[in-house]
Amino acid sequence: MRLTRAESKAANKRALIDAAREVVGQEGSKAKLEDIAELAGLTTGAVYSLFGGKNNLMVAMVDDYAGPLDLRSIEPLGPDLPLEEVVAEVARQFWRMSADPEAAGKLLFETRVLDLVLNDPELLGRLNASVRSTETDLAALFVGREHGKAPVTGEQAVRLARALKALLSGLGQSVVLGAHDSSEEFFVDVARSLVTSRVLGQA
Repeated sequence: MRLTRAESKAANKRALIDAAREVVGQEGSKAKLEDIAELAGLTTGAVYSLFGGKNNLMVAMVDDYAGPLDLRSIEPLGPDLPLEEVVAEVARQFWRMSADPEAAGKLLFETRVLDLVLNDPELLGRLNASVRSTETDLAALFVGREHGKAPVTGEQAVRLARALKALLSGLGQSVVLGAHDSSEEFFVDVARSLVTSRVLGQA
């Protein structure tokens, strides 16, 4: 079936973003526009036509990359589920990610992205925005759940989400790198240890 002009444009954008991820994953800040366009089966002219240039393509790639945390399996959890159980389910998700055969490739890509964005304030700002967005989405799972006979506030949820993501990301990276072999139970235990008044802060 023949694609419409809009569909063709969207498909080409998708191809370039996917190609950019692959090339950046291999080359980091040394990624060349010519290599990205060739991998996508397009010309460098298409990059300028669709994105206005390499930098805007990199911005689109960073915006497109939400990171490995997929909250879709957690979001359907009922509102009556205790806070600790929701935290435990998040920990299980991180453990599954670290045990995934593709985890090393994802970690390498994230390292290459850091190499790229640390030299570009605009890209760094985009990545930071993406990180904050993920924290906000994670915090939304905690808001209103009871802790200490009171519902968790938005500010408390963000504090917990930030600490939880940092702890589990670091633990997961150690597993991927082979520094140690942690069980799902350990991930859950250390995650639950953060559900304290000192981490959550005052309501």
